[in-house]
Amino acid sequence: MKSIPINSITELSAVAKQLLAFANDDKFFVFEGEMAAGKTTFIKAFCDVLGVEDVVSSPTFSIVNEYESAKGLVYHFDFYRIKNLQEAYDIGYEEYFYSDSFCLVEWPQKIEGLLPEKFIKVEIQITGETQRTFNFNRISN
Repeated sequence: MKSIPINSITELSAVAKQLLAFANDDKFFVFEGEMAAGKTTFIKAFCDVLGVEDVVSSPTFSIVNEYESAKGLVYHFDFYRIKNLQEAYDIGYEEYFYSDSFCLVEWPQKIEGLLPEKFIKVEIQITGETQRTFNFNRISN
């Protein structure tokens, strides 16, 4: 596990670079943290590091957004609003999850049984008004 405290949003790019290095070749990431912890804001910084030129926004209503990056396709999921696993099946989650493209998943606890066996877990803890602690963990089920 790797733990990185930050004091300001200006440090997110450096944290995103550390996450990419920590991941090595892994491309599946889940992001956990309470509402307003900064999951989407951090994912924007991570996408910048990957070379995404599109505007990155939360796919709260569409469930998934797709971006092109210098390192390949990036799928950004937000499962906050899904009511049941059938909605994940309906969007064809398997095609995304097992595509060997980058998958960035917000609210993974809503689809826990569908997650792949191996992924990188990113926990964001609110430690102050602008302070956060990022914990990176390699998960193998």
